Amino acid sequence: MSRSTGLQAVRENERFTVTLIAAAVQAVATLMRITGLSKTDVINRSVQVYGFLAEQMEDGKEVLLRDEQGNLERVHIV
Repeated sequence: MSRSTGLQAVRENERFTVTLIAAAVQAVATLMRITGLSKTDVINRSVQVYGFLAEQMEDGKEVLLRDEQGNLERVHIV
């Protein structure tokens, strides 16, 4: 992600303590099962993907999913 975040200096690693809602806990567990990744890796990748999507949408782009038949569905991220 090439866009500046507005932070003066970003440390290479930083520890956060967060409380996840039940839906997020389930999503992390599902992603761990599907990918075989650790909880830390799943959360790191999730934040990076969300940051990328947010930047793209800020630039006026849309997130679309295409099914096997070629049908498109717009994804709304709130």
